[in-house]
Amino acid sequence: MAVTIPLGRFSVHLADSRPAPGLASCDSAIFTGSKKLKPNGISLKGTPKLPFERTPHCSLPSPPPAWPGKLVVDENRKVWDGPNPFSVVGSTGSIGTQTLDIVAEHPDKFRVVALAAGSNVTLLADQVRRFKPKLVSIGNEALAAELKDALADVEPKPEILFGEEGIIEVAQHPEAVSVVTGIVGCAGLKPTVAAIEAGKDIALANKETLIAGGPFVLPLAHKHKVKILPADSEHSAIFQCIQGLPEGALRRIILTASGGAFRDWPVEKLKEVKVADALKHPNWNMGKKITVDSATLFNKGLEVIEAHYLYGVDYDNIEIMIHPQSIIHSMIETQDSSVLAQLGWPDMRLPILYTMSWPERISCSEITWPRLDLCKVGSLTFKAPDCVKYPSMDLAYSAGRAGGTMTGVLSAANEKAVELFIDERISYLDIFKIVEMTCEKHKNELVHLPSLEEIVHYDQWARYYAASVGKSSLEPATV
Repeated sequence: MAVTIPLGRFSVHLADSRPAPGLASCDSAIFTGSKKLKPNGISLKGTPKLPFERTPHCSLPSPPPAWPGKLVVDENRKVWDGPNPFSVVGSTGSIGTQTLDIVAEHPDKFRVVALAAGSNVTLLADQVRRFKPKLVSIGNEALAAELKDALADVEPKPEILFGEEGIIEVAQHPEAVSVVTGIVGCAGLKPTVAAIEAGKDIALANKETLIAGGPFVLPLAHKHKVKILPADSEHSAIFQCIQGLPEGALRRIILTASGGAFRDWPVEKLKEVKVADALKHPNWNMGKKITVDSATLFNKGLEVIEAHYLYGVDYDNIEIMIHPQSIIHSMIETQDSSVLAQLGWPDMRLPILYTMSWPERISCSEITWPRLDLCKVGSLTFKAPDCVKYPSMDLAYSAGRAGGTMTGVLSAANEKAVELFIDERISYLDIFKIVEMTCEKHKNELVHLPSLEEIVHYDQWARYYAASVGKSSLEPATV
């Protein structure tokens, strides 16, 4: 049975879902154009006139991966007598606050020398009082003045900077050995580049660093002999699983996904989705953007691209698997068909801790870090993702294979489309259409080996184009 869903000037044709042996069969076309039925069963009618002819792309060789399927500990790495000094970029966000929780619990292992935040003066002031950094940065000059007043009674006083220059100074603070990059969006790219150029290892929690900046950032990291350590749960799981693998042993990466808010919804009901529905994650209470990304599975598509850049695995050998319990955080398969997995409660602190302590393992309290009890979990289940329900997978694999600036355009267009959806200016299904149309438009300007300036330019272009498509070409769904 096939279902046609009217959406303003558009109609979306949802064909029957077919099981697929991995995702290679789901993404056989690169932005084929919305006037034809795509392999994933979705066609869009009534789209603005754009160059929708199928144009195969041959991307240049990928940049050198951060960890080419194996992990080697540098015998000459610096070992600190006291706590390792860190800078934290995005200290008042989710990653930043959890990082500082870890520092507070393990003051003998870690200390903070610099903090950067956006606009939360109150929380940043509290962090300064508690962790006593030597340098802090906040969003703008007015906030810096407010922060200075809030710290009037603090001694010794930190140096206070603001704006992009302030963030960069935090990222390259001379005393820091590593930088935790928790700032959201492309705004985190320049500070990360500055940290790499200053020789700091990167505890990476900013997706855009690799998704948009991979072709530029990875060669730079190799040039400066900098380690990029993944701080998100899926890539940390892979990172932990490849410990000790010999060269050439890694065959396949399996990224697990919860399936998001619509994991158990029939495809036909997607036309009825409202914002409140998309924000009901079955497992976690998270921010709006990441929760919607989990519902669309764009978060996992972006992680596929990250996995390719981090570990050098071909896109044909990176798969997505729905795992509702979120206990297995990802898996790898070795050449002899063994499968290794990393398990744990869904808690972002563990991957953050490991990026900070690697290659060491730090003993943690069972009170604040509950031990995994598989008997309490009961059962672990898995299923293949539905390519019809999650067209984001096709788009992400296609963007990844195109390479260059296409992956950053995909991420930026999705971020803008999700913003429009949360603001109830477009429908849920329009998210996929806007992203595809933006990527399709970008094909003729694709840059395979972009500079940092080109990466930032096309990030901004994609947001502008996606917003213009959402405003002028799509009408909000009437549900």
